[in-house]
Amino acid sequence: MTNSKRYLVWLDWPEECFRANASDIKHLKTLVGATSSIVRVKSESAFLKELPKATHVLTWHFKKAWYEKARAMQLLATPAAGRELIEGWQEAPDGIKVHFGGFHGSIIAESVAAFCLGWARGFFRTPPKSGIWPRSWLGGDCFTVAGTRAVIAGYGKIGKAIGEKLSQIGIEVEGFTRKNIKELPKALKKADWFILALPSDTGTDDFLDSKKIALLPPRAVVVNIGRGNAIDEEALAEALCANRLAGAYLDVFKNEPTQLNPGKEACEGWLFGLREPNSIPNLIKMPHSSAFSPQYIKMAMDELKHEGLI
Repeated sequence: MTNSKRYLVWLDWPEECFRANASDIKHLKTLVGATSSIVRVKSESAFLKELPKATHVLTWHFKKAWYEKARAMQLLATPAAGRELIEGWQEAPDGIKVHFGGFHGSIIAESVAAFCLGWARGFFRTPPKSGIWPRSWLGGDCFTVAGTRAVIAGYGKIGKAIGEKLSQIGIEVEGFTRKNIKELPKALKKADWFILALPSDTGTDDFLDSKKIALLPPRAVVVNIGRGNAIDEEALAEALCANRLAGAYLDVFKNEPTQLNPGKEACEGWLFGLREPNSIPNLIKMPHSSAFSPQYIKMAMDELKHEGLI
């Protein structure tokens, strides 16, 4: 009788970088060794057929009812940092370790740093009115990031990785968790960048509300790469329209398409609407893309190895 492990990989997603490919499976094989077997599936039906024999499961989705089928499962791992797609993870049966990805920080940190640098150098500015040669106004609108101050709410793995990257380009960083959250209002008054890296499942709804927005100086820029529930979007829109804030970079929104093949209406409601398309000044929108990387799946597997889970 063998003690070898059986890995079940169901990592299928519309974006190519989030789908396990042949190269990723080959990489996993080098991590787990020749005595372990790997089964890669591409559908729910195939996943459920293989689940009873799997000891280690790598997936985006898991339903609470499936725990009964997972008789041999020791590890349930998802690359996602968010808990939304793994049902019942808090009540997983004894003997099953549930793991959420924490490797994204280095990728997301580059996205945040790129935005800060681009914003400071005027890449996202639009002329105050048509017909004006950009050099006549942009010259007074650019600055260097060194010496500016970033306040980061959600100073876990991802938040700390962002802080480290911003420190490397000269931005002063102050991070906040539940332990020091009472000091946040004071920090907001001096913030050039207010970065949210908050999860959605810990009471973070409308964390950035009109009261906190009022504490930020007019030069401040809001950055959200955590979850969209953390911002009162209407309050943010009002502040931007009133020039109470310099700008905002949102990679996540309260209402994002949940289906794998969203239609045009859903996409427009996500990407283009806090209100009407392009009606909010200095609002930069991205489609939940701050962690895009061709190395994404391999990095998720490397994390499992580094933490001794595979």
